[in-house]
Amino acid sequence: MRFFARTARFGAVAAGLTGLLAAAACGGSGSDDAASSTEKVGVSLITKDSTNPFFVAMQKGAKEDATKNDVDLTVASGKADGDEQGQVQAIENAIAKGQKGILITPNGPGVNSAIKKARDAGLFVIALDTPPDPADTVDITFATDNFEAGKLIGQWTGKQLAGKPATIAMLDLFNDKVVSVDYNRDQGFLTGLGVDVKDAKKNGDEDKTGSYGGGSYTIACNEPTQGAEDGGRSAMENCLTKNSNINVVYTINEPAAVGAYNALKAAGKAKDVLIVSVDGGCAGVKSVKDGVIGATSQQYPLKMAALGVEAIAKIARGGDKPKTTEGLDFFNTGVALVTDKTSDGVTSIDTTKGTSLCWG
Repeated sequence: MRFFARTARFGAVAAGLTGLLAAAACGGSGSDDAASSTEKVGVSLITKDSTNPFFVAMQKGAKEDATKNDVDLTVASGKADGDEQGQVQAIENAIAKGQKGILITPNGPGVNSAIKKARDAGLFVIALDTPPDPADTVDITFATDNFEAGKLIGQWTGKQLAGKPATIAMLDLFNDKVVSVDYNRDQGFLTGLGVDVKDAKKNGDEDKTGSYGGGSYTIACNEPTQGAEDGGRSAMENCLTKNSNINVVYTINEPAAVGAYNALKAAGKAKDVLIVSVDGGCAGVKSVKDGVIGATSQQYPLKMAALGVEAIAKIARGGDKPKTTEGLDFFNTGVALVTDKTSDGVTSIDTTKGTSLCWG
């Protein structure tokens, strides 16, 4: 983790908390079962896995903020991205411990019934990063606007292509389950590029050929990566067997992007392909600086974790519940496009600024 960047970031976090939880400072007397001001509040943070740098950063940030807010934090995760049963067990454990709340990055709809059970037991449940489907499965979500994140890299790609034909590889998260972060980034990217999507909550149903905002396109493949580097490499290899003329690669996250780049490099094609992604971790920003990734949309897991820990601590002590961002069904923690190749009409920050804000 880049601790030098936390001071600046947490000024923004504090400002967000002021607006989000202001009423808690002068809230009412609270419920009879509210924790005392000196009592530690039990909270579980349940991430998708414990190896992805995004979730590692989230866990570290939550631990630090737990200390500040007198929270007794339990950290758990699935064994891998997509492991719903591992998360279900962690939710059951939180209920059994009598904890006050859960912060979770849901691995899929298979955890929904366990979340309902936790809420029925009186726990306040906040989703981080990945809004569940439906959104009201949890009490509130603190997340990036993933559709906007995808849209930004799509707009950038369209400008960089400047009317050239686009042969596109779509390297998604899953092909065996539907997760909002997966379809929002995928469909956001295509929308930003100017491709007509059909069902905004379904990957792969758009026309395989047609026109984007500046020229013609062909979608060569939709392949799952599991959000992992080795998954990105094998997915890219599969795509190249289907169409060797790929010149645009969308990836669900930066580990998958690095894997895709390695496959392209091995095939002697890396210099001819635009790779775009989402995450904004320090390794990912370096990949942009090094030319491995053309542009990435940066999100802020430390902010998500800080907001989540503080929100549950406030609620447990009789404070008010947080509210969603106006016009959205979640609280938007922000996103910024990171690239050193600017495009007219697409707001971005360079890798120097991205490095000052990165995580991991």
